[in-house]
Amino acid sequence: MSKLFVGNIPFDTTETDLETLFAEAGTVESVTVMRDRDTGRPRGFAFVQMSNAADAQNAIGRFHEQPFGGRRLTVNEARPQQPRSNGGFGGGRGRREPRW
Repeated sequence: MSKLFVGNIPFDTTETDLETLFAEAGTVESVTVMRDRDTGRPRGFAFVQMSNAADAQNAIGRFHEQPFGGRRLTVNEARPQQPRSNGGFGGGRGRREPRW
């Protein structure tokens, strides 16, 4: 199976919309539209799992930079998520004085 990143999707796009579109390029295993953890609203990108590498390459060639719902899709192979630092809240450099 090959996982694709699909970016710049309209915010009202559903998993079914993407599954229907990508089925034109091959067998779709799964579709996950990424949503905001707090609000549940779509974040404008998704991951599409194709059944094999040939279908994935076909989907990239067919849909990358093509219009969908008034926007141009970005479609490429998904890369593994980079590990995040343990910081947060400004990087932990100590207390900063206000600017006023």
